[in-house]
Amino acid sequence: MMALPKHAELWLSGLIRDRIARMLHAPEPVTHLWLMIGDHYEPFWDQPDEATAHARVQAWAQQWPHIADRHRDHLDRPAQYTFFYPQEEYRPGLIEPLAQMTHAGIADVEIHIHHDNDGEAAFVANMAEFIRALRHDHGLLRDKGGKPTFGFIHGNWALDNSHPSGKWCGLNNELTLLRQLGCYADFTMPAAPDRCQTQRVNSIYWAVDDPDRPKSHDDGIPVTPGGTPPADALLMVQGPLAIRWPRDRWPRPALDAGELAGHDPVTAGRVTAWLDHAPQVGTHKFLKLHAHGAPEKNAEPLLGHDLDALFTLAKAAAAVRGWQLVHATAWQCAQAIRAVAAGHDPIDQMR
Repeated sequence: MMALPKHAELWLSGLIRDRIARMLHAPEPVTHLWLMIGDHYEPFWDQPDEATAHARVQAWAQQWPHIADRHRDHLDRPAQYTFFYPQEEYRPGLIEPLAQMTHAGIADVEIHIHHDNDGEAAFVANMAEFIRALRHDHGLLRDKGGKPTFGFIHGNWALDNSHPSGKWCGLNNELTLLRQLGCYADFTMPAAPDRCQTQRVNSIYWAVDDPDRPKSHDDGIPVTPGGTPPADALLMVQGPLAIRWPRDRWPRPALDAGELAGHDPVTAGRVTAWLDHAPQVGTHKFLKLHAHGAPEKNAEPLLGHDLDALFTLAKAAAAVRGWQLVHATAWQCAQAIRAVAAGHDPIDQMR
């Protein structure tokens, strides 16, 4: 009997529904592919000393600008990389090299956090101080409606208290708190095979918080051109989730959650699967990949060859399909999604 990847009860039905829907209701022809990388960027992964953490950041500061400049999109813009930096690892000296790349137009910094049962007041206080530091001390983030706004990835995937055990969060009203703090979109999913995975997959949708229960983002209303978002909804931007059959594991299938990691190199087959499963709004595909790019086991292959491979293969695959490739940060992706939903051309905001 074929053994499915673990916790298939969480994601398999959603994946099947997604594939059937795409077969029965062919989407509009794609015109643009928006490529975004959201890095769960943790310089202190595995508890190294300060010198190691600084060396990890310097590796990206030295090598990423050259990679970004080698790969231009159809607007002749360089590749982009979004560092979702963890609040609990904040050090001004580690943020500043990332800020310099952001100001150079090749990167961006958004917010990541690991927390566990700290309570609403502590969560809000920690987040608010981190938001203040990024905005006012480093010139990062943006202002919207007179206050800073940010993109978000939850540590350990446990957004809105979604782990069945209740660990790594503890806040059933986290979506509400994030919106109140200024969050413009969440980029946590997919989490499979982790138990925090949502039943909705390969989707861009609006999630409305139910403060009395966890995992309010388990499902939601897909973003569509001309659609009106529900009141008090948070934009959820998912990456691709696909099943593949690696030759060395046949006939056991494996999950591909769009992770860029040293143990799973970028290949033409993976890129094809990502394009097939990436969510679409109107005539625009949005491919959000993720990484844990700070530790050496991932940084060295990513900076050494995998990012070059990704951008080369994605551009070629898009060209074959007649799509125009757009490099985007998390902010630019969210802005493009909202533009399409409002009936506007998102490319205009990139020129």
